[in-house]
Amino acid sequence: MPQSYEFDVLIIGSGAAGLTVALNLPTHLQVAVISKGQISSGATLWAQGGIAAVMDDQDSLENHVADTLKSGGGLCNEEAVRFTVEHGKESIDWLIDSGVDFSRDDQAQYHLTREGGHSHRRIIHAADATGHAVSTTLAAQAMARANIHLMSNRVAVDLITNRKLALPGNGCVGAYILNLEDNHVELFRARFTIIATGGASKAYRYTTNPDGASGDGIAMAWRAGCRVGNMEFNQFHPTCLYHPHAKSFLITEAVRGEGGVLRLPDGERFMDRFDDRAELAPRDIVARAIDHEMKRLGADHLYLDISHQPLDFIRHHFPTVYEKCLSFGIDISREPIPVVPAAHYTCGGIVSNERSRTDINQLYVVGEAAFTGLHGANRMASNSLLECLVYGRAAAADIARRESDIPAPPEAPAWDESKVRDSDEDVVISHNWDELRHFMWDYVGIVRTTKRLQRAKHRIDLLEREIGEFYSNYRVSNDLLELRNLVTVSDLIICSALQRRESRGLHYTLDFPGLLNEAKNTVLTPATYRRPAP
Repeated sequence: MPQSYEFDVLIIGSGAAGLTVALNLPTHLQVAVISKGQISSGATLWAQGGIAAVMDDQDSLENHVADTLKSGGGLCNEEAVRFTVEHGKESIDWLIDSGVDFSRDDQAQYHLTREGGHSHRRIIHAADATGHAVSTTLAAQAMARANIHLMSNRVAVDLITNRKLALPGNGCVGAYILNLEDNHVELFRARFTIIATGGASKAYRYTTNPDGASGDGIAMAWRAGCRVGNMEFNQFHPTCLYHPHAKSFLITEAVRGEGGVLRLPDGERFMDRFDDRAELAPRDIVARAIDHEMKRLGADHLYLDISHQPLDFIRHHFPTVYEKCLSFGIDISREPIPVVPAAHYTCGGIVSNERSRTDINQLYVVGEAAFTGLHGANRMASNSLLECLVYGRAAAADIARRESDIPAPPEAPAWDESKVRDSDEDVVISHNWDELRHFMWDYVGIVRTTKRLQRAKHRIDLLEREIGEFYSNYRVSNDLLELRNLVTVSDLIICSALQRRESRGLHYTLDFPGLLNEAKNTVLTPATYRRPAP
């Protein structure tokens, strides 16, 4: 029989955001942390660059705020930006106290690098594998806590709400979770539920994200009645390694921050023709410039060149990039790196506030799945891990304040598998997955047009009907759940893009290349939406 569990707090996702919540909660609360694969297998593990925070006397909070607002294309919520920046150093101090070993310079001071959009060096990092250092350290801390239960190889199916149980109120009381080891759906009831599932970049054919980035939390929250915002702003990392055997390996922004230059196939440098900041321009500008030059030349890729730096410098600052490229026969100390843009970060997500609350009571969202207002129309480099920390700590603090007032979750029925059967049509899932990711890349990519978006919308509507029928008749699987969620978030991306009749930040359309006078967020409201309690 499938298992049934009850916890005080259910955290869906085990990256930096989810583990930050878990580790900052009171230790008398029983906490479950759900992970699709092994703990520390999410996007945090692969983050190379670092974490943006004001750590130097030459820098200031106002500088960090101003840089973020400028990168965000006029759409950042300034209150959210200030809230995040002002809590930056204390969040870094918490990581240091937790045991994260950040890189130091020759004077034993923390080494700060600079990335696109930043006016000062403020990126604290652990060489070029910051995410790995943060993720493994926090996971080890969580494993040592008796009240934190790390439960791997599980994927969320859907949230359980009062409405779904035909009970009064607008609260979340847990989730149905598929155990991938026995393929049964388990019941998890909880007083508080936190979505920390990451973004939706797997909607695109080329991405830097791990396989689990299928927008699960955003899709589940939408189905449950949460609004989503600014889903049209998908950040494409300008420099993903281009090699037939390299899968989703990005070349960190810090390579450009430490002097790397972008070159055409003939060796010509070109970024100064697109922006005065050249290689240090924000990612949306750099990605569009690369895309433009590739299309103009009919090239499959361009090049990022750091070979003018000494070998010792490269091996010290970028050991992961150096070794990875070398494994594919590319010596970056002697030759440029072949690169191509790839889907990297979802700047929109589930509408939330400074306490990480959503539109549904007792349901929180942290990390890339959230729309906090911090990123606006374009995320500035290394603000994302900072957002995970600041809002993860804010969610934990809010739960600590409220937990004595929230009763145990109500009873809920077990998952009903009596009317479904095992699928013998898995080829349908595989085909639809490939089709979705191809037309999202071709029609809803770096440069868009209204006609391309309309074509994508037509295809997504057909896919939604096909997947809905498949979901109703067959036993759920990880592939089916991910495809169902990717179709949902792709529809949200397309609908949001069609509503924005201008080019702003990461959303660039040939039909509306200019800016509107007033910057407005794109907020979509589901039919199941109820106004949340204050």
